[in-house]
Amino acid sequence: MKTRKWLIWFGVLALLALAMWPIREELDKAHITIAFLLVVLGGSAAEGRALGISLAATAFLVFNWVFLPPYNTLVIANPLDWLVLIAFLITGVVAAQLLEKQRRAREEAERRAAEIDRLATLGAETLNAPRAEDALDAIASVIRDAMGVEQCVIATGGAAPSNASTLSIALNVRERVVGTLRLSSSRPFELTPDQRRVLAALSYYAALGLERVRLTDAAAEAESLRRADRLKDALLASVSHDLRTPLTAIKGIANEVWTGGDPSRAMAIEEEADRLNELVDDLLEFSQINAGVVRFVPTINTADEVVGTALERVEAAHGTGRIDAHVANEGAILVGEFDLAHATRALTNLLENALKYSPAASPVVLRVVRHDGRVRFTVEDSGSGVAVGDEEKIFDPFYRGAAASADTRGTGLGLAIARQLVSAQRGTLVYERREKGGSRFVMELPAVTGPVQYL
Repeated sequence: MKTRKWLIWFGVLALLALAMWPIREELDKAHITIAFLLVVLGGSAAEGRALGISLAATAFLVFNWVFLPPYNTLVIANPLDWLVLIAFLITGVVAAQLLEKQRRAREEAERRAAEIDRLATLGAETLNAPRAEDALDAIASVIRDAMGVEQCVIATGGAAPSNASTLSIALNVRERVVGTLRLSSSRPFELTPDQRRVLAALSYYAALGLERVRLTDAAAEAESLRRADRLKDALLASVSHDLRTPLTAIKGIANEVWTGGDPSRAMAIEEEADRLNELVDDLLEFSQINAGVVRFVPTINTADEVVGTALERVEAAHGTGRIDAHVANEGAILVGEFDLAHATRALTNLLENALKYSPAASPVVLRVVRHDGRVRFTVEDSGSGVAVGDEEKIFDPFYRGAAASADTRGTGLGLAIARQLVSAQRGTLVYERREKGGSRFVMELPAVTGPVQYL
């Protein structure tokens, strides 16, 4: 490509000489000098000093051979013509040097502008990244592109030894090493001084990115500890109350039976023991879910299976006839992809919660439909509803709400467990206020579209 451009400029010089050759007798030396200088300046501006000087030397010879008598020789008859030729050559060389200097200044300005653009891009991508890890990936990508290497890794730890195909740099923030930036390529590479200057600026962004990741992790850990501390306080408060009540009853009734009281009162001991067992089961399940040890195995199941099993459990404890259930199959079995046991547990908690806070004479309504590619379970009651501002708090562990009286049994874990079980299956559980009073809980799980084959 470079050779072709040189040939073009030498061709321009040759064409200019051929154009002026027929009229060389009428041309003044100044006209020829200006014409050749224009070619020299053009070549210097386009391709640099080397081409400009080469054109000036060639024009010097052509000037002497073609346009100075005796023609077609390098002999100079008039000594003053030496002044013209030397002045032309010096002017051409100086012009080429000046244009080369100007071209280098322009290229340097373009490089600096590119550096500023890279830094601006890096800053914008870093600020717009929603997560600290995304910002760090953006920084690594900009550095990789700016340095022209195949890989850029930013990580914590000390710098490894560098070699021809790997360069490691320690990243510092406030004179403290926070990690390492490693550039690598399958072939040996060497950075130019300009690239090293840019890398020094970009590596500081990388160090700040690592520090942001560290601070984000520290903030997340601190928030996790705060949540754990709040959960611990709520657990202690709830357990101290919910355990003391049945234990007091068990102790009193046992003493009454022991001293000759009605033996049938032993039934109350069993009921209170069941209440304690329910509390322990809820606490164990909640702790297992939070610890991530509960396994979820989504399989193809029908909504009728979930509803049927949940109704059996609830009606065994609360009696029949209080739940009005309807599954809208619309001519086809309503099928979803979820864990049957955990989905049933979540629906059971919703039904028990509705029965607990509804008047005894008011039915609880359960409706199941397909909605936007989801299986929607809606549980409605006619209770006092949820206080304004508590719509999300009711899903917090151990939160009972203003509607819960001292006699209302429960641990405050039912809704919290239900939401976690549903969320783990790519579902949602939300509260909605009913216009006629009461509460509406909407649980949605992924539905199955298309034909379903059962083995």
